[in-house]
Amino acid sequence: MFHGSMVALVTPMREDGSLDEESLRGLIDWHIEQGTDAIVAVGTTGECPTLDEQEHCRVIRLFVEYAAGRISIIAGTGANSTTEATTLTRCAKEVGANACLLVTPYYNKPTQEGLYLHHKAVAEAVDIPQILYNVPGRTACDMLPETVARLAEIGNIVGIKEATGELERVSQLRELCGPDFAIYSGDDATCRELMLLGGDGVISVTANVAPAQMHRMCAAAIAGDRAEAERLDQPLAALHRDLFVEANPIPVKWAVAEMGRIPTGIRLPLTWLSEGARETVRQAMVQAGAL
Repeated sequence: MFHGSMVALVTPMREDGSLDEESLRGLIDWHIEQGTDAIVAVGTTGECPTLDEQEHCRVIRLFVEYAAGRISIIAGTGANSTTEATTLTRCAKEVGANACLLVTPYYNKPTQEGLYLHHKAVAEAVDIPQILYNVPGRTACDMLPETVARLAEIGNIVGIKEATGELERVSQLRELCGPDFAIYSGDDATCRELMLLGGDGVISVTANVAPAQMHRMCAAAIAGDRAEAERLDQPLAALHRDLFVEANPIPVKWAVAEMGRIPTGIRLPLTWLSEGARETVRQAMVQAGAL
């Protein structure tokens, strides 16, 4: 259903933390021009934890209304409360999102059965394509391939964003879930190899800064052209690494602001990128051709 370079888009904010709708429209236009294959709205990189439920729904609506069918919008609607995740997912469906991305419940450390029942409940409550999101480095729980396989049997659970960076999971997931279940990387540093191994794309932080380059690299990797994918990915390697010198989305918001595309707003408890890290990120941007 979705493939290639899917940007986990930053949410533009002014210095007082209010949403900058004009910058958001500009980012959507730019990503369409640059060839980005889909946009993920209000994910981790979009600062979803700092938006309340009403604001979360409003921002998804803004993405969908301004994109106006020109590019697919995947709404981040995960939560560690099954009720809240269902509410957000229902909201995304009502405003016309193309799909939803649901992170595994964080902090409360559910069992594998709890993960299964959580995602099953949301999928059965809201008839919209849903993509699982496994990122144990942030959530403190790991959705195992066997649990993913159980969920893949539910018709509107269509894929997974796998952010462990463990490439052996690609073959495990493909074998357990079948050829039609989408496997997306959630780790820019290993996404090229994941796609060369048969993955369908990446939900990317790097694409915020180098969208055209990421689109071309993903296309080559999905086509199985290893030499071309490696050639295109090499200048992006420093970005893949250095956009995480501080917690995401701190470095990437600074980078997009440095490009003049958003103002310098971020919400507590996140803070603006520290002075000492800025030259590191700037040099990675230069290497990628983004500055």
